[in-house]
Amino acid sequence: MTMVVVTHEMGFSRNVSDTVTFMDAGVVVETGSPEQLFTEPRTERLKGFLSDVL
Repeated sequence: MTMVVVTHEMGFSRNVSDTVTFMDAGVVVETGSPEQLFTEPRTERLKGFLSDVL
């Protein structure tokens, strides 16, 4: 089954997702596995966001 869930709860998205897409102002910034996005973000925008919320 495929589901699209929009959330600001990073712990939830990290624990239940196979793929996470990070968007900013309606634009896809990064997509990858939760492990990849949370431990090795590629963009400065995602790095900044994660440092603010985690």
